[in-house]
Amino acid sequence: MSKKTNALLAFLTGAAAGAILGVLYAPEEGSSTRDKLSYKLSKTRDKLKALIDELISDIDSPNSLAKTQGDQVVNQTREKAERLLGDVDDLISQIKGDQSSEQNSVNN
Repeated sequence: MSKKTNALLAFLTGAAAGAILGVLYAPEEGSSTRDKLSYKLSKTRDKLKALIDELISDIDSPNSLAKTQGDQVVNQTREKAERLLGDVDDLISQIKGDQSSEQNSVNN
């Protein structure tokens, strides 16, 4: 389970980073790019939340050494995923803030 969880977390992190870089370097209008990036980050955040919920629900298995080690992996993965969620939320806030700033400068 730990390899599977780590692989899934690594995949989601890589996918989010790739999506961000791909969208940032795309030749589109800034507001359109920010909207797409915000949408993709929201989807990634939802997937991470679902992963955390799944990991937490898997904790209800019988007690054993494997369960104890699994719990440690789940807790570490949960903490990493929560930090990633915070980073995603910060990026979304920055994108929305940049979009508001750009709209204000266009309106003035």
